[in-house]
Amino acid sequence: MKDLSVEELFKLKDPIIIDIRSPIEYKDGAIPGAINIPLFSNEERQEVGTIYKHEGQAAAKWRAMELVSPKIPDMLQKIKSYSKDRELVIHCWRGGMRSKAVVTFLEFAGIYAWRLVGGYKAYRHYILEEIPAAIPNQAVVLHGLTGVGKTEILKILKTKGYPILDLEEMAGHRGSIFGTVGLGEGNNQKTFDSLLFKGLQDLQGADYFIVEAESKRIGKAVQPEKLMDVKFKGINLYIHTPLEQRVKHLVSEYVRPFEKEAWYYEKISLGMERVIKRIKDAELKSQLSEALIKRNYQAMIPILLEYYYDPRYDHAKLEYQREFIDIFAKDYQDAADQVATKLEQLSFQPVLV
Repeated sequence: MKDLSVEELFKLKDPIIIDIRSPIEYKDGAIPGAINIPLFSNEERQEVGTIYKHEGQAAAKWRAMELVSPKIPDMLQKIKSYSKDRELVIHCWRGGMRSKAVVTFLEFAGIYAWRLVGGYKAYRHYILEEIPAAIPNQAVVLHGLTGVGKTEILKILKTKGYPILDLEEMAGHRGSIFGTVGLGEGNNQKTFDSLLFKGLQDLQGADYFIVEAESKRIGKAVQPEKLMDVKFKGINLYIHTPLEQRVKHLVSEYVRPFEKEAWYYEKISLGMERVIKRIKDAELKSQLSEALIKRNYQAMIPILLEYYYDPRYDHAKLEYQREFIDIFAKDYQDAADQVATKLEQLSFQPVLV
């Protein structure tokens, strides 16, 4: 049996990682890119755990064998389908019986795979230790009122070879009350940490990174202290685009793709309840409520921007220590071009082309 440490895992070139934990374990947190081929279903894992607790290890092992035995041929066939000219790595939660059993069966079938020592638990411990040291010491931070398209600017800069961290994508959340519209439930802390570590790996060789200004908490995820500290000391670029353009962008991002979905009205209504509670002006509350009832989402957006989101933004700027460089643009594409020009003037060159 070939054992592989987490440190060695990251030295392999493009391995196939097979996560044999139950679907609920995999959903709770996984190595990015890992393929879930579970040894037990969620219910089977719970059953074996209950037997272990009440009847002991021997009884639990026997029941596990009964559950797994019929599945072995199909499971090995699925794993075999991925093992083409790439290193194969098998892991479970702690690198224990599940991964040992599967690797052994694979070897009997003539398929040679690594077993990740310590499993997902060791992987998570490793990345949490490594993340602070992997963060470059210089940040360029993109600021701007809601709707200027900071995330789109980051994506454009990435295509130009600039080192970026898209924290909203890692969190599966746009960082606002309506931040999960069209994105599902948002990522938990384990998933965020894994994606952040992978993002930092992709930046290896860069002595700076470009990132969007975000609160410490983005949806369900919290950014590490080191990352926040580097951002607060970074170069600040403040993006300005016209209000009409911001409304147009938000309609295209939050409304048009989803407004006909069955879940949309209820989700927006729940968010609006939270917003309306925080607005003191009775007339504004009435306008927003009326627009919501009529499902006139486009009419709601400028009100939300001018009287809810925009006034809150200046306070968030106070945590950043350096002066702000203003960039006035007609839209996010224009802003991205101007940011690239400004970065060159500041001696920040693309590094990942």
